[in-house]
Amino acid sequence: MGTRMAQSGIDQAHVERTFESDSSESVWRCPKDGSALFARQGHLICRGAHQFPVVNGIPRFVPARTYADHFGEQWKRYRRTQLDSYTGFPISRDRLHRCIGDRLWKTLAGRDVLECGCGAGRFTEVLLDEGARVTSIDLSEAVDANAENFPPGLLHRVAQADILALPFAAQQFDIVACIGVIQHTPSPEQTIEHLYRQVRPGGWLIIDHYTYEVGWYTKTAPLFRPVLKRLPTSVSIRFTERLVDLMLPLHKRVAGSHFRSVVFRLSPVLTHYRTHPALNDDLQRQWALLDTHDSLTDYFKHFCTRGQVRRVLERLGLEEIWCEYGGNGVEARGRRPANAARCD
Repeated sequence: MGTRMAQSGIDQAHVERTFESDSSESVWRCPKDGSALFARQGHLICRGAHQFPVVNGIPRFVPARTYADHFGEQWKRYRRTQLDSYTGFPISRDRLHRCIGDRLWKTLAGRDVLECGCGAGRFTEVLLDEGARVTSIDLSEAVDANAENFPPGLLHRVAQADILALPFAAQQFDIVACIGVIQHTPSPEQTIEHLYRQVRPGGWLIIDHYTYEVGWYTKTAPLFRPVLKRLPTSVSIRFTERLVDLMLPLHKRVAGSHFRSVVFRLSPVLTHYRTHPALNDDLQRQWALLDTHDSLTDYFKHFCTRGQVRRVLERLGLEEIWCEYGGNGVEARGRRPANAARCD
């Protein structure tokens, strides 16, 4: 497990050689006009004179500041926390396997997979271990953590990009996976539409989405979020760390008692004593730090029902749709018809 995880940071020369090779073959496309991009003096440049910097060996197709900045900093700070190779448990593998399904899972080796909202790479690790060719993108600087954990090479490309303006020609991937992300975008339905554009005929779209839960509306967390999401990330991280260190011992004490629901309502801290009881105390704290900051600083937070997700997939024309409640809300997958016309 996790055999491809970096042990001593990014091999910068290797990253740039891989990037140059990809660029010369016109793998990347300008997100503004769709034309081919070529490497030149630390940038990707198209014939229309649009240019995009390459920083730390990673092409950057987004502005320096985005609504996902909190996510980027938290993933760089907790870049190993949710990796199965770090926890010693197949938490990420089991979640991804469930979303992908048994039949498709057995065919991952050699597949071209676009992973949108890659974060630090909890699912990147699983996909690479299964032999997939993975392209990982994220709107935030989480791509730096991802590339440090899993250096780009022949089976792995990394780019900082927006799902709504991806730097690829349409229908280039056998599988497009977006787990734990869509609910944090400005328009989930529009996000799903853009993800689907990248799926080849006969390929698969794999997604999930938050669903409505009474617990969210009866907690104190919604009182913290409007303030924390507007603070500088350094401040929001310090605040959530103090909050977790204050409340986590109480959460642990009541984890198996009837008082758990009371503490759950009063405390904005997210814990995993019940969902992942095998994690030791240090890992429980790390997961609480990460997930609490994530839940209190996301700029957008949308909810939907299983029926709403299914209707979007049906409207787009997907076949073999599977859509169920599970995980963090609704999990779904569907297949682009093999005879579907190509889109530009």
